[in-house]
Amino acid sequence: MAEADLALLLAAGVMLALRALGLALAGALAPDHPFIAWAAAVSQATLAALVTMALLAPAGGLAQLALVARLGGLAAGVLALLALRGRLLPALGVGLAALLALHAALGG
Repeated sequence: MAEADLALLLAAGVMLALRALGLALAGALAPDHPFIAWAAAVSQATLAALVTMALLAPAGGLAQLALVARLGGLAAGVLALLALRGRLLPALGVGLAALLALHAALGG
């Protein structure tokens, strides 16, 4: 596994762990508590930074994909995030599916 792929996997794991911690604390804390907002912001910022790196300076298998396919996957993911009212994991799935579909359509 390439270093960038491992970094993305670890960041996604940390993001999910922070979100799980937020859910565990949700019973004791109000949804608008500053700690809950901080945990969500940090996890989403980490994921956004790694997605940006993967788009602009890909390594491993992602480097084989055309920039057009990577940007199309990003656009689909952002649109899905907006349509799904901020549900991050399904939006990531939509973005990855669009990336693979565009890669296949471009003859990859």
